[in-house]
Amino acid sequence: MAVLVDFASDVRPQAGASGDFAALAAAAREAARLVSRLPAETRAGALRAAASAIRRAAPAILAANAADVAAAREAGQSSAFLDRLVLNDNRIEAMAAGIETVAALPDPVGRVLAEWARPNGLHIRRVAQPIGVIGMIFESRPNVAADAAAIALKSGNAIILRGGSESLGTVRAIHAAFVAGLAEAGVAEAAVQVAPTADRGFVAAMLGGLGLIDVIIPRGGKSLVRRVQAEARVPVLAHAEGLCHTFVHASADLSKARAIVVNAKMRRTGICGATETLLVDAACAATHLNPILDDLAALGCAFRACVRARALRPDLPAATEQDFATEWLDAILNVAIVDGVEGAIAHIRRFGSEHTDAIVAEDQNAIETFLNGIDSAIAIANASTQFADGGEFGFGAEIGIATGRIHARGPIGPDQLVTFRYHVLGTGQVRA
Repeated sequence: MAVLVDFASDVRPQAGASGDFAALAAAAREAARLVSRLPAETRAGALRAAASAIRRAAPAILAANAADVAAAREAGQSSAFLDRLVLNDNRIEAMAAGIETVAALPDPVGRVLAEWARPNGLHIRRVAQPIGVIGMIFESRPNVAADAAAIALKSGNAIILRGGSESLGTVRAIHAAFVAGLAEAGVAEAAVQVAPTADRGFVAAMLGGLGLIDVIIPRGGKSLVRRVQAEARVPVLAHAEGLCHTFVHASADLSKARAIVVNAKMRRTGICGATETLLVDAACAATHLNPILDDLAALGCAFRACVRARALRPDLPAATEQDFATEWLDAILNVAIVDGVEGAIAHIRRFGSEHTDAIVAEDQNAIETFLNGIDSAIAIANASTQFADGGEFGFGAEIGIATGRIHARGPIGPDQLVTFRYHVLGTGQVRA
């Protein structure tokens, strides 16, 4: 969520990390000034060159990633964590293709968002412009580096990337390829920079970078986001946890519900758009609950269930309130039976994170009531919650899913990384 935090917050970066950050930030500020003035086609061409450079650098990126994955496995990281960390040929190609999709999007810079004339003859325009310098703090998913860099450059911004220590080697390899593309296109390499160290002091320096960074975007676990929101002295656009729900309404087609729920939970369990809680309408629980759970169990999913669900299926482990408030990021699913749409909305309001929630229903009134009744950044009808992704929205990539209520919500693409200013055109008017 975009908030201005109390400037009295005690952030004391280490001297070395602070110096490294100050140098990078100064270079980023100058690069942002240059990039913001580039023609749209120049920025798009630089992105296409970066995509090509990433494809050429695939062997080096995969080698760096293999080392990171081996270290993470040695450290005992979970399978879900490893899934977020690991790259392969297909994921690198998807990364490069995403950059090219971003390049092909309409340019967000310089758009006239609104214009009007005043009675005194003044003509006023609201014009989109880059934010400036973006600070991106993320954890284990290395492709975020390429996605964030592409979106920042497309929208005329510079960006400083700080990945987690577990993905540092991979992020450096991706960054080296990306800036090679920028250099080939004649665009300032300082427009995309990566932290030279995994030292936490660098993060503290970023959070205290008032006047050096214009906005911080954290993307990772709850502890990372909370730290950034608590300590940052600059605005924060936060990607919060994904406590996503899928609600199966009494009118749901069973075959459709089975396919959607399996995909929403099991396609990739470690992403923020994975469904963590299945809500089933009491009016269809007798016919719909067991077939859906059987499908999931066959794929290795475990469950935590409410009293009403256990009455229909006694073998299910009991769920606690903490379970319903947990983003598992694993093959574990909370299960609850609720009373109609209003019951589902009440459960989601109590336990959800306003990320992504879905309804499966054939009743149009139920769909509209659900979509309008929840506050989630993304509300879905009759599709998997795993569509909560900038690429699936046509953005090519995303920096994150914003769950706050200020400036932007949902997938953050190029259009969300611009602000605006005003052009006022007169013919000699003076104010009385």
